[in-house]
Amino acid sequence: MSYPLAYQLYSSRNFPPLGDQLPELAAMGYDAIEPWLPAYEADPAGFGRQVRAAGMRIIGFHMPLDGLAADPERWCDIAEAMEAEVLIPPFVPAEERQPKPEFWRGVGERLARGAEVAERRGLTVAWHNHDFEYAPLPDGTRPIEHILGVSDAVKFEIDCGWIVRGGADPAEELRRYADRIVAIQLKDTAGPDGMGTEDGWRATGDGIIDWEALVPLMKETAATHVVAEHDNPADWRAFAARSADHMRRLGLAAGAA
Repeated sequence: MSYPLAYQLYSSRNFPPLGDQLPELAAMGYDAIEPWLPAYEADPAGFGRQVRAAGMRIIGFHMPLDGLAADPERWCDIAEAMEAEVLIPPFVPAEERQPKPEFWRGVGERLARGAEVAERRGLTVAWHNHDFEYAPLPDGTRPIEHILGVSDAVKFEIDCGWIVRGGADPAEELRRYADRIVAIQLKDTAGPDGMGTEDGWRATGDGIIDWEALVPLMKETAATHVVAEHDNPADWRAFAARSADHMRRLGLAAGAA
């Protein structure tokens, strides 16, 4: 089983112009771009056309949780303008986080309300994790359990690298949320603490994560695509090419040997 291979454009935000990267990414074998705000903000329809002209598409895109909560119809309009399918809020700012189950259930409730609107328009809402969702709360529960525990309509883009950074096991999380996972980010890390060059991130296959062991579990999920991401690469081309090649060798991406 193989998947469309997407590239999170946040990875190369420090190497503008982003538009010039699109044909190169397509040539590397990427099928899709996963953009983040503000890459598409000025002209969502135009950005979508630019991606399609390069021979790729947009399956999911990162967008603000506050935007989804305040004006879900507008963000569904943006999704449709880009011909995207999945709206992906990825973050709660550190200054807003509270170590209380009710706070994280509130995040899940905001996502659920947005998902209800999106579902009526044939779209999907998925949460994207970082490490903070895996830090135990005083009662021993974890934020991720409360975020995803409110509604099955809220799906999950699982970021394996951040799970490792959060002290959890990607294998366990792939099993736990198999039927909720719509996208898998194969983000790799040099270690569990985030230290070292490039903020401790690595191209897929160059870090400590045992991807070969995770592949069978990935294929048991409801994922529709896989995503390459690196938060701070020194060389975006090297990261993108290496990650695409490794995903193909794992048998995940289209064109796998």
